Amino acid sequence: MTDSGAAVVAALRDLSDPDLLEVINDALSSLDDKDSLLVAKEVGASLARLEAVRYRALSQLSMLRDGARSVTQEVALGLSLVDGAAGSLVATGVALTSRLPRTLSLMDRGLLSGLGAQKVAEATSWLSVEDSLKADVVLESRLPNKNSIQVRRAANYVATKTDPAGAVRRTTERRKRRRLSVVQGGAGVASIEVVDGPAEKITAAYQRINREAWALRKQGEARTMDQLRADVAVDLLLGGEGGVSERTEVFLYMDLFTYLGLNDDPVEMAGHGHIPADLARHIATGPDTVLRRIITDPVGGQIQDLSRTRYRPDAATAEFVRVRDRECRRPGCSRAAQDCELDHSIPWQFQGETNVADLVTYCRRDHRLKDEPGWVYRLEPDGTLRVTTPTGQTYFSKPPPLHDPRAEPPAA
Repeated sequence: MTDSGAAVVAALRDLSDPDLLEVINDALSSLDDKDSLLVAKEVGASLARLEAVRYRALSQLSMLRDGARSVTQEVALGLSLVDGAAGSLVATGVALTSRLPRTLSLMDRGLLSGLGAQKVAEATSWLSVEDSLKADVVLESRLPNKNSIQVRRAANYVATKTDPAGAVRRTTERRKRRRLSVVQGGAGVASIEVVDGPAEKITAAYQRINREAWALRKQGEARTMDQLRADVAVDLLLGGEGGVSERTEVFLYMDLFTYLGLNDDPVEMAGHGHIPADLARHIATGPDTVLRRIITDPVGGQIQDLSRTRYRPDAATAEFVRVRDRECRRPGCSRAAQDCELDHSIPWQFQGETNVADLVTYCRRDHRLKDEPGWVYRLEPDGTLRVTTPTGQTYFSKPPPLHDPRAEPPAA
């Protein structure tokens, strides 16, 4: 080992000095709930900084070996990982040090986890170095303190916006690689997965399975929803009816200019994230597609009205709220709104009104969480949802605008 290597290893080992860890662990038993969460958050930030060191080390190893494929196997052996995980770590390290320096800097500051950095590297892997650097600049302000799903979505959106034509080619290639994967497990179980299937079809398939599972549950089925979804899916694959068939829906958010092909802005699919404009136009021009006109605030981009035909008022209200919210409103949850329940921000028994200003969407899990002791949900007049946790942490959620905010027109 070189002197530099010895110094680095010694410094890292000092961070896990047994005596220091013993003092820390002894103190943990006297912490209250707020301090416990703060300690866990600080450990997460420290882990992010250490993972940044590991990514730099793996990048250095790859550089010294001229990017040889055998580096993956060596890392797998040294870190006791499978080859796929080792290869992803090496590729992420190389990407962070060569074309995503600002993302790496976020890790140094404890603002982005190693998993989040990996999502960014994967989402931008197809970009040129020049475009990666451009995307990195934009993402620097969008990634801090986001979970892995939010990071992946942000990175996919920025990458698609940076190189729309490349995004179309990438999507086409990924869809060509679609396959069915079977993994045999122990104790008489196995898993089946459609890998890289068309997002709109996979989303619609899940919607059908989920709705038919709910229909069976309402008929008195004692199986859990997870069990029902699995059983319905297998039954449908084997030629059965599964349950009570219902129409399935995929929600796309696309402005008129994108629909007409006048621009190629990424389009959002609720519950999935952003897809290339060409794919969205292909889906939107299908024979069974139903279009809705959405009127937005021209400056902020927030939805103000949704065109409709002859719906009952409650059905129209429910549709508006689901279109507006897109996904479960609990910060960080990505469950599509059409799978969510509607809830009053002010309980109806306390004069809460059944209108779009008082209703929000929550998935079943987060709807229950809302009523747990210590959780406080408040819907602000501008539609921002303020969530306060039992430890006093506050988080915010607001439906994303349908288009990027625009400058107000000059005064006449």
